[in-house]
Amino acid sequence: MEAMNSALAHANRYPEFLPERLPRLIADRVGVDADQVVVGAGATGVALQIMQTLAGPGREMVFASPTFDGYPIMAAMTGLEAVAVPLDSSGRQDLWGMARAIGERTALVAVCRPHNPTGTVAAASELKAFLFGVPRHIPVILDEAYAEFLSAEEVLDPLELIARYPNLLILRTFSKAYGLAGLRIGYAFGHRDLVRRVRRLQVPFGMPETATAAVAASYAAATELNERVLRITVQREMLRTTLRRSGIRIPRSRGNFLYLPGPGMVETLARAGIAAKGYPDGSARIAVGDVAADRAVERALCGPALVRVERAAGEESGVWSTTAPADPERTGSC
Repeated sequence: MEAMNSALAHANRYPEFLPERLPRLIADRVGVDADQVVVGAGATGVALQIMQTLAGPGREMVFASPTFDGYPIMAAMTGLEAVAVPLDSSGRQDLWGMARAIGERTALVAVCRPHNPTGTVAAASELKAFLFGVPRHIPVILDEAYAEFLSAEEVLDPLELIARYPNLLILRTFSKAYGLAGLRIGYAFGHRDLVRRVRRLQVPFGMPETATAAVAASYAAATELNERVLRITVQREMLRTTLRRSGIRIPRSRGNFLYLPGPGMVETLARAGIAAKGYPDGSARIAVGDVAADRAVERALCGPALVRVERAAGEESGVWSTTAPADPERTGSC
């Protein structure tokens, strides 16, 4: 807040015509050159720039389904035909299915790690094998919006990846672990030739000085970031353990959220006054980390009236699940 207030004192002045300080700041932290970084209005804004760069009549974009809502929405905006590959039975991206979906019209591929909305993580060996098989003329977005929540064993060396795969763009954001969602700061980095193409669509005066100030202050608060991630992670695992004891088969998440598979989840939470991201099969994704909100989810979903189902009919993801009753007055505490 101090950094933001200081920057706002100069809000009467225009920011840089094209951002230079922010890409340099991020590049120094990541370990690449500034011309290998492109910034934008959140990871969503950067992804849109990438898609606009690659869009064209009859071109396709391959991604998992369900996935980050922005991908199908922005694909439609930019004229890219969406090729959605269903998740496997464990809520993971089917990388081999995605590889088979790549064809002559494919212009772009997106892989989330951790995946949104299930929180699952593609194994390093599988991801590298997948990237190796993608033709080099087809760019791949590796969406690492939740990378800060990965364990040390799951973290990949981004410099090794972009050196080995020149068609790879690693996408990140300051909206999640850093808690700057309202400021809309995202970035991607990769091979400079690919980044140069995306930078051609950089919006003039598009990144305010507050973004640079907020990022610099956040980088200086590494201890606070680590404490926040640990707190959220602990709360996530506590809630997941409680819900699984009640029979809800929740995939192991590496984000700041949990995926609750099965028909009726969204409705049950809504009747309890809980807002959740819903999916066509009735599954829900909930944010974690707020103790009061986590307890509300427990009250809504746990109790003796919980009804067990073996497999949701027509469930796209195939994830085993249970369905909670829609009447919150019938539920008890876990």
